[in-house]
Amino acid sequence: MSAVEVRGVTRRFGDVVALDDVSLEVGHGELVGMLGPNGAGKSTLLSLVSGQRRPDAGVVRLDGRDPREPATRMVLGLTPQETGLPATLRVREVIDFVAGHYPDPVPTGELLEQFGLADLGKRQTGALSGGQKRRLAVALSLVGRPSVVLLDEPTTGLDVSGRTALWDAIRQYHADGGTVLLTSHYLEEVQALAERVVVVDRGKVLADDSLETVLRHVGVRRVLLTDAAGTRQEHLVPDSDAFVRDLVTSGTVFRDLEIRGASLEEAFGQLVNHDTPEGAVR
Repeated sequence: MSAVEVRGVTRRFGDVVALDDVSLEVGHGELVGMLGPNGAGKSTLLSLVSGQRRPDAGVVRLDGRDPREPATRMVLGLTPQETGLPATLRVREVIDFVAGHYPDPVPTGELLEQFGLADLGKRQTGALSGGQKRRLAVALSLVGRPSVVLLDEPTTGLDVSGRTALWDAIRQYHADGGTVLLTSHYLEEVQALAERVVVVDRGKVLADDSLETVLRHVGVRRVLLTDAAGTRQEHLVPDSDAFVRDLVTSGTVFRDLEIRGASLEEAFGQLVNHDTPEGAVR
């Protein structure tokens, strides 16, 4: 039984097809990163897995059960893109309130420390900065010790230190056996966290594999060299061997040649390019 199972799911909003016959399976203990441009269908997919919406066709299961049943959602932690926090409640009060819905919550003080909120426990949530609210939202997703966490753009609005702190918390949760499905516009975030990458565009899954395999299948390579004038050049090419052969054949003078694999950003850019050459991963 998988932690998350999506089979042949279609979801429409009027004439717009947000998800088109999508299938996805996330095993227990996996950390999966989902990438795609705005409007790709990522948030819609998470809303189906969390039971907030129902599919027009297909089957969605959370830990083998219907996510629309309240008892099923006891295993779930969720941080949506937009989090409505009651502005007049204090940070500690919000955590205590959410924790009260679970049989064995993380102690409030421990959670505050983990997310760098210990000094803000008495502050009203309406007085928090955007980054502080985001940290609180992710903290709330973990308060009930869920077995599955859905994180929709979890570090949006955070500075580098705040993002790093959240990465550490997500890694620790995963190291303890938790299952994570996250979306992000920060490509380096998925590259830093995920074991597996799912690329979604226009309601379809374009790629679903390990990070290494996605990068290997996408033919982009970065070639760096220094020309005769001493200028450092960088070229993104589909076939680095052919590129270097052409350089040598043409008699071009160069030195300090380096060839590197594609970053996830480069791979992602090629995957969502609808002019991708035949035979490339789609």
